[in-house]
Amino acid sequence: MTEVIKRNGKRETENFSPDKLHQSVHAACLSVRSPEGEAKQTADTVSTLVHEWVARKPSVTSNDIRRVAAQALEIFHPEAAYLYQTHEMVV
Repeated sequence: MTEVIKRNGKRETENFSPDKLHQSVHAACLSVRSPEGEAKQTADTVSTLVHEWVARKPSVTSNDIRRVAAQALEIFHPEAAYLYQTHEMVV
């Protein structure tokens, strides 16, 4: 299982969770008013692509996962990708 190094390395590492990624992508899609079915399909596709990428690595950072997921999401839903990339930058 791939280990995820949390932001700034200040928190303990954890195993990669495809479900956690799926939930966050799904939420980003719903936040920009995608229909439920479209949001689920997009999250399924993006999660699969990222999971395939992660599976080839012994460890990744949470920022790496966010970057790769946003790149994949940009293909299928640019508006949701923007929200996904910037949601923690909002003060």
